[in-house]
Formats: sequence, C-alpha cells, structure tokens
Amino acid sequence: MPRMSFPSLLPVLRDHFDTYGEINQWVPLLSFGRIVIVYEAAESAEEAKVQWDALMVQLQTEPKESEQEPVVRVYRAEPNPLIDKDQPLSDDHYLRPPAIERNFLISPPGSPPEGWEPIKEDPPNATPLAADLIAALQKLRLRTNSSSKEMLLEPEDGVGVTVYVEECGGDEYDEDDDDESKWVYGQATPARLKWAPVPTSMPPMTAA
Repeated sequence: MPRMSFPSLLPVLRDHFDTYGEINQWVPLLSFGRIVIVYEAAESAEEAKVQWDALMVQLQTEPKESEQEPVVRVYRAEPNPLIDKDQPLSDDHYLRPPAIERNFLISPPGSPPEGWEPIKEDPPNATPLAADLIAALQKLRLRTNSSSKEMLLEPEDGVGVTVYVEECGGDEYDEDDDDESKWVYGQATPARLKWAPVPTSMPPMTAA
C-alpha cells in the first residue's frame, strides 16, 4: 500500500478484511506499508488471498506521469499460533533477555538480574607514588653548591639497578652562558671556538 495514504486506509481495510472471517491478529506495519493478518480459520485467509491479490487501487488524486496506480499484494505465510483473547499473554510470548554472560553484546545492555546490588568500590588511591619513588624524590633535594655523588636507588642483595645523581659545578656553565650572550650573528659560536679540527696530512704525490 502507498505509505502516504496507508494510515487513513487502516480502518477501511480492517472492516473489509473482517468480512472474510474472524481476525485473530491485526498487525499494521506502517513503516513498511504492510499489514499482517491472522485469521481464525485457514479458509478465510485463502479467500482473502484470492480476492485481493494483485488488486489495483484507484486513488482520488491523479498520479503523475512517472507514477503508476498502487497494486495491493497479498502473500501467504506460515501458520501463526492463535492467541486466546479471553486470557492474557504469558511470559512465553515475549522475548527474553540474553544470558548474563552475553548481556554486554546488546546495546544498550539489559536490566541487571533480580536482587542485584551495586558493589561499593574502594576510594581512589591516596598514595599514587610508591614508597621507593618518594624516597628517591626526597634525595634529589641536594645542596646547590655541592658536587657530591649520591645514590638514589640501591639494589637488594647487590643485584638490580643502581641510580646515582651527581651535581656539576655551575661556574663553567655560567661562563658559557656569558659567552653565548655576547655572540654576534655571522661569527662562530664560542662553543665551536674551544675545539679545532685536527689537520690531516697530505697524501704522497708522485712527480710527473
């Protein structure tokens, strides 16, 4: 059926298909423009199939040149179990959620099982730094004018990694900084003037 006129035709179609026999289930699928009809008797469904299949519907609005008159198609389907109208549906007629182990595969996940309670988690770690790392950071506070060598980490039983920290004097670095500040663009840097390339000897030449 055409989707534009499908909602308005539902009451008319229900009254018409009801003339072929008692309807047990009437399921309109608006997004697909289809209706699933389950009759109480198989003979009623067969008669509706014969009478309505390939029936052309004439609409009040004139179709465009590229459009054609809609054609109603009626298809047979596998027999559906009949629903007892006097009794409510049991839980067996509804889809059940997957097992708890496979619950995360659906999105959004299903509801937690009955009786589930959230677990109280521990607070965040109050001491994110390990004790040995804290001790090493405290040992980094060396005296500013000291050139001593201090061990930060010592391996247990003489096996492992040992970390030493050694401060260098700051006088020579200060002198280099002064030289760098006096450097003139286009000249060699003071650092390059402290070393000179070693000259290489000329290879022996034979007289012509």
